[in-house]
Amino acid sequence: MSQLKVRCRGIIMHEDKLLLVKHSGGRDFYALPGGHLDFGENPKKCMRRELVEELGIEPTIGRLLYVYSFTKEDAQSVEFFFEIENGHDYLTHAEKEKTHAHEIAEVIWVGADTEVPILPQELKVEFKNGTLLHEGTRFING
Repeated sequence: MSQLKVRCRGIIMHEDKLLLVKHSGGRDFYALPGGHLDFGENPKKCMRRELVEELGIEPTIGRLLYVYSFTKEDAQSVEFFFEIENGHDYLTHAEKEKTHAHEIAEVIWVGADTEVPILPQELKVEFKNGTLLHEGTRFING
């Protein structure tokens, strides 16, 4: 049976560094923090909930920058990537109380020249090119 999965992710930057997470469960790539949209939930409310649960910080949610759609096996995923405007607040995430800290295996800040696998790859390219925080919304198909 086919499924549709919807997620919201935050683009959190501070001083030209990007915050990435490695989710628990033995995954070998880094992603932007966030998670699944609950049925009937507003995407911005999902973004807020996920960041508070996983990193313990109240986000200032800005523009919708990307919509990423891809299929894997019998599931289609759609991910919304929002700009998080208060990136400096996330420097203290380790000190904050989190209800879902178990979902995150690692949190790192990376520069554009850091060689780590990031999904989706198009975001890594735009980060390296300095165009990650652009005007408008971009659509990526994977």
